[in-house]
Amino acid sequence: MTNSGLWVGVLTALTALGSSYITARATSRAALAQARATTTAEALREQRDRRRSTYREMMNCVHALNEVTWQILDVDATPDRESKSRLLTQMYERSGPTIADMNKATNEVRLDGPAEVATAAEHVRQMARRLQPPLKALIDDDGPERRRDYDDAYKVFREAYVTFIGLARGALEVKD
Repeated sequence: MTNSGLWVGVLTALTALGSSYITARATSRAALAQARATTTAEALREQRDRRRSTYREMMNCVHALNEVTWQILDVDATPDRESKSRLLTQMYERSGPTIADMNKATNEVRLDGPAEVATAAEHVRQMARRLQPPLKALIDDDGPERRRDYDDAYKVFREAYVTFIGLARGALEVKD
């Protein structure tokens, strides 16, 4: 009787140790999975915040250039040729620094990605640079053909910018 009681005690103790071991392993795995999920979620949040900041800077640079280009309405409202040339020269001179800022912002977008947004940002930058020659041409000749060239270049720039915004918004969306 003592012998069987001893065996029951030993088996009970071994069962308790085994179940304790299994419970500890399961708890450890669950904690590890939770830590990984938390780390991944934090990394994704940081990436999204960094991208949002980078995209916002790019958009600010484009807006600064738009503030320059929108002065074309003032040029249109100006009656004399000399005043028009002066306004167009100011626009041209102000466009250079805004495009330089856009160059920096585009490089930041390239770093933060994703690739399709970086490509769209580069396209916006290139189209912004293509606005300068037609703008400069307007200084000397504000005829309808030159103005049409400028308007066409601005339209392509604006379309590139709208495409960038859509891609940037999509890159920032949280996917389930």
